[in-house]
Amino acid sequence: MDEKKERLSDTDADAEMTFFEHLDALRPHLMRGIGALLLIAVVSFFFKDIIIDHILFGPRSPDFVTNRILCRIGTALHLEGLCINQTEFSLINTRMAGQFNLHMTVSLVTAIVLTVPYLLWELWQFIKPALTYYERRKSNRFVAYVSLCFFAGMAFGYFIIAPLTVNFLTNYLASASIQNMIDVGSYLSTVIQVSLACALVFQLPVLVYFLARMGIVSSGFMRKYRKHAIVVMAIFSAIITPPDIFSQVLVCIPLIALYEGSIRIARNVERKKEAEEAELYGNLPEEANS
Repeated sequence: MDEKKERLSDTDADAEMTFFEHLDALRPHLMRGIGALLLIAVVSFFFKDIIIDHILFGPRSPDFVTNRILCRIGTALHLEGLCINQTEFSLINTRMAGQFNLHMTVSLVTAIVLTVPYLLWELWQFIKPALTYYERRKSNRFVAYVSLCFFAGMAFGYFIIAPLTVNFLTNYLASASIQNMIDVGSYLSTVIQVSLACALVFQLPVLVYFLARMGIVSSGFMRKYRKHAIVVMAIFSAIITPPDIFSQVLVCIPLIALYEGSIRIARNVERKKEAEEAELYGNLPEEANS
């Protein structure tokens, strides 16, 4: 009974709010989010040596953890192609304000990445009053799940995809007469975009969960197109990795596991919905069921 009252009160309160009242409610969340973003950006600005030299420049270095591990495996298996990024190449800047703009961009991107959990929490605090008790209970771990998937994807992109991509692109030759002079902005944008792209790809389980709750995606649909998805992931892995089966499998397996996990999530959602519907219709009077 209490749950029903709270659900009705939440709906009534939300219905009484006008568009401008919603904007007023959103304003403090936006201000706190922007404040946290600017604060982390300023702090990041003063740690450029760590962020740029050690983190973002890491994948091109032979001492990078992924490069060292792959080279050791390649040496043990006699696969020379696994020894990637063994020659540290030079980066150039061709614009007068290039390095300053680069510094500012890196600081802002770092702030966005680090404040993702807090920004999601502020978003959740804004949305929560409009939800019913049941909806809040079902999605109260939204921030934790999205943040976990985001950082897992960032780690996968940075430690696995980024060094493989850097090795592929810097060694690719359209013509032997063309000399690569890599701009620092181009290099950093590649590393950042690859890492952020993987962070978004790893949101697939969360996306599937909500789409399955809305009935847009089903586990049967995902099973039906499983082979197509695996082919796409295999092609993607073959494009960005060296020409050996080990590195292709290294990239492809986590992506396939992500897809299979999403199928299981969709199936669990469907079972819960079936159980909820059975409980709902089971509690109806016999006249309503007939």
